[in-house]
Amino acid sequence: MRLFAAVLPPADVVDELGLAVARLKGLAGADRLRWTEPPGWHFTLAFYGEVDEAIVPDLTERLARAAHRSEPFPLAVAGGGHFGHGRALWAGAEGDLRTLRLLADRAEAAGRRAGLDLGQHRRYTPHLTVARSREAFAVRPYVETLAGFVGRTWTVADLALVRSRPPTSGVPGEQPRYEAVRRWPLGH
Repeated sequence: MRLFAAVLPPADVVDELGLAVARLKGLAGADRLRWTEPPGWHFTLAFYGEVDEAIVPDLTERLARAAHRSEPFPLAVAGGGHFGHGRALWAGAEGDLRTLRLLADRAEAAGRRAGLDLGQHRRYTPHLTVARSREAFAVRPYVETLAGFVGRTWTVADLALVRSRPPTSGVPGEQPRYEAVRRWPLGH
């Protein structure tokens, strides 16, 4: 199964971001982007890829320990940026980014210790992907529009293990489906 560790924003925070994304969709050229849907909005902490079911119990045990060693912290969706020459447009974060990065490092370490090959370690950049493009895209107006966005601050209180189910219908625009398979409270 395809898995990743994530922070899932609460529904009202997703709704706020939805209003900002609606403004982005009104900008010139927005129809050339593939927009992600609010049910899939999350801050990925560590992407595990395809995980053999035999490894899942060890991974979940290690993620439970990572959550236990991490305290709840304040976070807000804020600003934005892009990766890959404009191939991915994202909303950023503000708040206790040090603790968010520590949680990401712990989630990555949990995967490595469970025996998953996660490739080379990279410094964690908190982001929530809102749109993608198959080709380089001029994202400056989108990033500038997102620059002034700051959502409500909430307390991140848990760590989620999420299953990703890629689109299967072949219908253009179909989105992956995400399901939180486990959640652990932080600091407990």
